[in-house]
Parts: sequence; structure tokens; C-alpha cells
Amino acid sequence: MHDASHPSDDTPEPGVVVRKRRKGIYILPNLFTLAALFGGFYAVVMAMNGRFDLAASGVFIAMVLDSLDGRVARMTNTTSAFGEQMDSLSDMVSFGAAPALIAYEWALKGIGRWGWIAAFVYCACAALRLARFNVNTGVVDKRYFQGLPSPAAAALVAGFIWLMNDLEFKGYEVVWPMFCIALYAGLTMVTNVPFYSFKDVQMKKTVPFAVIVAIALGIAVINIHPPTVLFGLFVVYGLSGYAVYAWKRARGKPVSMIATSTDEPDERGLHK
Repeated sequence: MHDASHPSDDTPEPGVVVRKRRKGIYILPNLFTLAALFGGFYAVVMAMNGRFDLAASGVFIAMVLDSLDGRVARMTNTTSAFGEQMDSLSDMVSFGAAPALIAYEWALKGIGRWGWIAAFVYCACAALRLARFNVNTGVVDKRYFQGLPSPAAAALVAGFIWLMNDLEFKGYEVVWPMFCIALYAGLTMVTNVPFYSFKDVQMKKTVPFAVIVAIALGIAVINIHPPTVLFGLFVVYGLSGYAVYAWKRARGKPVSMIATSTDEPDERGLHK
């Protein structure tokens, strides 16, 4: 984005290579995006049919596929402006509208207007979160997300429904916990609280053998009882941002994700 009143801002500095995003449509990464979109659509359909366990699993499948499309695009050098817009629209369905509708159908509709208000707040915050992410891409520290990422917020909502359904709780029995989780997940998406993005983890670099063993153990632990373990992991992640925020404040470090990195050329000077 640029200010139209300063046309000189578009002129690259000497020695700086400007990479333009390609506008073509590439089949491989967009197949993953479409599959993630189908996961969100499937989740809504299953919720309408009263299969809330399958609805929750559809959100988690969409989350896995969403984490792959960008990586596939970068690995195959097929990133494009079309793919970025497609990914955002898919995220809005799978991690914005779908969790809100599932939560409403499962429990929140039992408390009348308070229920649909909570569902709408979550849905609206997801839209605001995605819009802010798109416009702040160039000035946010890549190591952190600004606010809770929408897939993690969706995992909090869907994970709670999956766990309660597995424990044979009915929606009306835990309606107020569902209400609080929906509001917490939604409002945390639009805060400036930093959440670690894991984007600085290099998948192409060699890792110690112990890391592979730890991954294998992690998969085994998840298989013990997936609803409990996955929901617990995302609860920890959903709280971790506030812990990082408090730690940064206590150490006197910048807490805003804008102006915390000086590595990129367009981010230099943001501390001033």
C-alpha cells in the first residue's frame, strides 16, 4: 500500500531489487487452498446435520491443509497475488464463519440473542484479523503474529466442541463456557498481543536426531486422546501471547509487532 500523494515512494532505492507478485493461477498450491475451503464447508454441513464431532474434525483438517498451501507455493516457486487472495477468502470461511456457525448450532442458540452476538463477534473479529494481516504483511515482525491467528482461534472453538462431544456433554450443558471461549478467541484475534509464528523454523536445514525423536513422541502423545491433547495444546498457545506480552513489558522491550524488526529494508526506522 502507498500514499497516492507521494508517488516517489514507488521508486525503488538504488541497489534494491523489487520483486513483483505474479498474478497467474497455479494449480498445486490452490488445490490445497480449495481442499482447506472444502474442510470448512464440510464442517458447516456436518453441523447442520447434527454431527458436531465431524464438524470439528473438518475445521482441524482445514487447518492442516491451510498450513501446507503457502509452504507448497514457496517450495515450488508458485506464489502469486491470486493465491494470497484465495487463501484469505478460504480462511474466512474455514476459520471465521464455520467455527461461529458450529458453535451457534451446538450450544449458543440456546441463550437467544446472547448466543448469536457471541457467534457474530467471533466471525467479525476473524474478518478484521484477516484484513489487518493482509495490509500489515510488510511491516510486522515475521517471527510473531499480531493477535491470535485465525486457525488457532478456530481450533480453540472447534477443539472445545470436539472434546465436550467426546465426553458426551450436550451443548446446553456447557453453553456459558462456549460463550466465553468464542468471545475470548474472537477478541484475542484483534489484539496487538504477539503470538509466536514458527516462521523462523527452517524446514530445509538439518536438525539433531533428538528433534526427530521428539516429533515422534509428540505424535504418539496426540494419539493417546486427540480431542484432549489438541485442545490442551491450543489453550496453551492461546494463552502464550499474553505471557510473551507480559514478559516484553517487564523487560522494557517493544510489545507492538509493528516496529519490532529491523531486518527488512522497509522496516528500518520504525523504532524511531
